[in-house]
Amino acid sequence: MLGLRLDDDSVADALTILALGAHADDVEIGCGGTLLRLAEKYPYATVHWVVLSAAGVRADEARQSAAEFLEGFASSKIDVARFRDGFFPYTGGDVKEFFERLKGEVSPDLIFTHQRADLHQDHRIVSELTWNTFRNHLILEYEIPKYDGDFGAPNVFVALSELVSRRKIDAILAHFGTQLDKHWFTEDVLFSLLRLRGMESNSPTERAEAFYCRKLVL
Repeated sequence: MLGLRLDDDSVADALTILALGAHADDVEIGCGGTLLRLAEKYPYATVHWVVLSAAGVRADEARQSAAEFLEGFASSKIDVARFRDGFFPYTGGDVKEFFERLKGEVSPDLIFTHQRADLHQDHRIVSELTWNTFRNHLILEYEIPKYDGDFGAPNVFVALSELVSRRKIDAILAHFGTQLDKHWFTEDVLFSLLRLRGMESNSPTERAEAFYCRKLVL
């Protein structure tokens, strides 16, 4: 239950990953570097990448960005839905139905989703429904920098090399042109978070992505 041995090469062909993001760019910011690292170690893994809210240009950005991050995997699926940004709690029944359908499509070994204490209402609903829907799976909750001030104390860290860190951030800035006017959507903010978590985890590369893990069997 809830266990996964990522150091076991025998799981390479069978590993299935589910990456969930409320909005376009959430998965990339939260766990994009870790996915790039997993692609290096498990190129035959399968990834199901889900964005719940993206329409028009934002949907195009989401698909193009996901395609770049998924290039290293042999098999992947990109699923972009059109739930209204900011209104997930008020259309909860429809979002719940989406998760129920998703449960029938994929049985992942590893799930990435938003962290439970995220103050953005859409992020929080996605996290809650992830746990409600996938009850016997390994779930890692990622963090998103924003003005809400909801950073906490994560307990799982993935060291990222300078090269992977640069690949991650360059891709994010290149694909999400609609966000470049946001005061938090900058190279220095994205790099500073990696450096901060790298310092906290004593990463040998000085950079890391951080996650919350609620349940894990070793």
